[in-house]
Amino acid sequence: MTYRIIIGLEVHVQLLTKTKLFCGCATTFGLPPNSATCPICCGLPGTLPVMNGRAFELALQAAVALNCKIAAFTKWDRKNYYYPDLPKNYQISQYDLPFSSEGWLEIECGRHAPRDDVPHAEREAYTKKIGIIRAHLEEDAGKMLHDEAAGKSDSLVDLNRTGTPLLEIVSKPDLDTPEEAKAYLEELRLLLREIG
Repeated sequence: MTYRIIIGLEVHVQLLTKTKLFCGCATTFGLPPNSATCPICCGLPGTLPVMNGRAFELALQAAVALNCKIAAFTKWDRKNYYYPDLPKNYQISQYDLPFSSEGWLEIECGRHAPRDDVPHAEREAYTKKIGIIRAHLEEDAGKMLHDEAAGKSDSLVDLNRTGTPLLEIVSKPDLDTPEEAKAYLEELRLLLREIG
């Protein structure tokens, strides 16, 4: 029996904003635990989120750089699930109507997919377009810290990351080898760093 590798990747990219996706709390790394939180990012009753315009601008830049189609209409959804570090018990994300979709990213690979009849040194370089199903905005959850040293079983929750803006980029299953997956991730990282 022969097998074929089929790889699709979902990549979460933190957007370089000074504040969270739906509130004015700082996204600064390294702050004391639970010091960058407010009633909105903690999901307290009666609060209303207000979208971070800069996060949308950065996400739009990335979508255009990934050759995505930009939707004329988009909406937000609540993905309901319980994690101890998700105080609202839902994540604000985009589900059925993402703001961008149907893009692609071209990668360069150093050689063809492994074949028994072609020696490693003789495999040719090639380029390949990897389809992007969607790139959409969502907010991050918090962070769990588990202390299992010395027989302890303590878990701590830091909600500073809760609400941090993320761009979720979902590729089509167009990758056929681990080398292509690596090339895709490296090219994606390079592209996103280049556009800021």
